[in-house]
Amino acid sequence: MTEIFEWNRLLYNDLPESFLLEVIFRSTIMFTVLLLTLKVAGKRGVKQLSVFETVIIIALGSAAGDPMFYEEVGIIPPITVFLVIILLYRLVTWLTGKSKRFEEFIEGKTECIISEGKFSIATFKKESLAQDEFFSELRLKSIEHLGQVKNAFMETSGEISVFYYEDHDVQPGLPILPFLFKLKSKTIPAEGIYSCTFCGNTESHKQGNALCSVCAKSEWVQAIQTLRKT
Repeated sequence: MTEIFEWNRLLYNDLPESFLLEVIFRSTIMFTVLLLTLKVAGKRGVKQLSVFETVIIIALGSAAGDPMFYEEVGIIPPITVFLVIILLYRLVTWLTGKSKRFEEFIEGKTECIISEGKFSIATFKKESLAQDEFFSELRLKSIEHLGQVKNAFMETSGEISVFYYEDHDVQPGLPILPFLFKLKSKTIPAEGIYSCTFCGNTESHKQGNALCSVCAKSEWVQAIQTLRKT
């Protein structure tokens, strides 16, 4: 009876079973080299990796993976790759310490995303962070609307730092709770205080249609002024 699969080829690629011992040895060597390389590089937490450090991790992973189980890939060439990468890392680290412009090119710079309860539109447009994703980050900090936020910054690590208004200074702002934000409309249903859903600018409006005085957009949602629950 003919077998559907060539099990020896499927499981071992026609290599002898003894090759598994070589795989174990290769994996141990490359894991150790990878661990030592990251130790020397002074790797920070994964969430704090810069673009350059992310490139390094990808390069190291690629260099480490193949020699772990490919018979035709030797161990010395990948180790050479590791040495080159770590030397380049040290060079870039040295250059970032010497040149502010080079540091900003590699690491980026802190950007103000929210100023006095409204989006800093010019900055926010440059960031790859989508509005929904940004709102999610704020909700994780127990923020219900932008009127609670004095300033928010996008740090070079990708984290968002927030500075809040004191309770007595909280102003009406754009709600970021999904069930409130989805009530947005281009038609203002009744006189009241409304926030532009694009930039967060908050104004008093009568019933009807209106353009935002900041960004000239026409979609609004009723503002809220609740205090933060800490």
